Amino acid sequence: MLTSLIAGFASGETAFALRRAKRAGIAYVAAGIAGLCGLGFLVGAAYVWAARNWGEIEAAVGFGLGFLALAGIILAVHSIAARSRAREDKQRRSSELAALGMTAAAAIVPTLLRSKGGIGALLGPLVALVAYAIYRENSGPGNGDDVSGD
Repeated sequence: MLTSLIAGFASGETAFALRRAKRAGIAYVAAGIAGLCGLGFLVGAAYVWAARNWGEIEAAVGFGLGFLALAGIILAVHSIAARSRAREDKQRRSSELAALGMTAAAAIVPTLLRSKGGIGALLGPLVALVAYAIYRENSGPGNGDDVSGD
């Protein structure tokens, strides 16, 4: 638990999460305001209709429905943008973890070289690490390797 928290701070994930929360909050407040304006116009339209029975009601209903449509558009745009940002964040985290793994592997090489096994103890994991790095380099995004369906 503590290590994942520290890793989150180290990779800047906390700052990204705060930015996402701020964007979501702004979008929901804007949609809420637009929705409340729509409801206000609908209530005003109902009042005008009740007061005059027929007349300039079309304008008030039009404003009310317009603000409600605006709220729906704001929420739809935010939802689409949030999904896109989530995909980008997932790809960024993946590349950061790969870089972190490579750094950790490079940091452990001197220790393995000094161990009793020497080159023999290093050769197996090093070959596997190089093979994996070559595989990752050759299987870039967009070639059908992603099984998550995103």
